[in-house]
Amino acid sequence: MKLELSKDRSTIIVHIPVQLRRKGGRKQLIAPDGSDWRPPAPRVDEAMVRALARAHKWRRQLDCGEVASAQDLAKTENIDGSYLARVLRLTLLAPEIIEAILDGRQPKGLSLADLMKTLPVEWAGQREVLGV
Repeated sequence: MKLELSKDRSTIIVHIPVQLRRKGGRKQLIAPDGSDWRPPAPRVDEAMVRALARAHKWRRQLDCGEVASAQDLAKTENIDGSYLARVLRLTLLAPEIIEAILDGRQPKGLSLADLMKTLPVEWAGQREVLGV
């Protein structure tokens, strides 16, 4: 890698010795050591995905009248009512946040505990707080 300044000294120019090759109709980035460069694989957090699925399932059960109340649902599921309420709040997350979690593109430090905290109602505020 080589760094230099532009003539007007306002821009840093970075030279990285890589090659582009076509392989199977796709362009492939080849690192200086000859190995293929690939972005890191997404890290899907199974606990967050399960919690999101559970939240939407419970919301659907409440909305369609399958259970009469959140208290009845908590008894049916044999869980604490406050936990049920915290999980149900996940249905209010911004769609971009849910997509990022399902795709494994959530920020590295984001955990289920972060999602279970009280978050802003506005989607822009949620994205700002969670860094998504």
